[in-house]
Amino acid sequence: MTEETHHDMMDPARATALQVALGQMATISSGSPLPPFFHQLYFWKPHATSELGRDGHPKVGDGLIPNLGLPRRMWAGGRLQFQSPLLARGEAERRSVLESSGTKVGRSGPLGFVTLRHEIRQKGKLCLTEWQDLVYREDPSADAVKLPPPTARIDETDSHEVAFDSTLLFRYSALTFNGHRIHYDLDYARDVEGYAGLVVHGPLLAQLLMLFAEDVMGQVASFSFRATSPLIHFETAVLCRNGQDLWVRGPDGRQCMQAVAVPASE
Repeated sequence: MTEETHHDMMDPARATALQVALGQMATISSGSPLPPFFHQLYFWKPHATSELGRDGHPKVGDGLIPNLGLPRRMWAGGRLQFQSPLLARGEAERRSVLESSGTKVGRSGPLGFVTLRHEIRQKGKLCLTEWQDLVYREDPSADAVKLPPPTARIDETDSHEVAFDSTLLFRYSALTFNGHRIHYDLDYARDVEGYAGLVVHGPLLAQLLMLFAEDVMGQVASFSFRATSPLIHFETAVLCRNGQDLWVRGPDGRQCMQAVAVPASE
């Protein structure tokens, strides 16, 4: 299968629930334009438990994503082009296409790469196009090469501190119907995938950066992001901006995500 289409009603209750979870005022009502990236709350595709992999995600190989023989999944980055705001309450359609997939051997071992393209329309009009980049890796081993994370810039002109906890990660997983156990199952995250704790969702960091960008830059026309180092649920981070460049700086100065936001006025 190389293409899927899903329909959903853009329920404003889900959007207001995310606003509240993020510490914002609940301002979205029927007919309101949805903030950027809030489409992540929609187009759920439930699977029976027997159809899930060990990590809580749907098993690969039966849908859009091929089985590359690598068990650990990461949302590595993405790109978005916003043509028109999605409206709460109206029905929308998401067409998803497998754009590319393949494997290579990097310094840290075998890697699998998958890129999905999503086109979301409402009332027949293209509202946004999203490219989603996934990376698959081997299980951690004691002799695996551990590459140092990149160091984050310190020349930001705007910044905002953010904190996380297991409750926020659970609520975001629930609202986005994301079953990946690294975000809520501490034993699995630590003992199977080798993380120091629960992993903050890459899309959650991207969501916070998009909202931050919109607060300081106005409406965003396009946004691209790349995850560069995991952020753990007990860590405080800083959202940073300088011009169109944005990034997330961890408490030890490492870069966890970098992004570029282009305002609609340009």
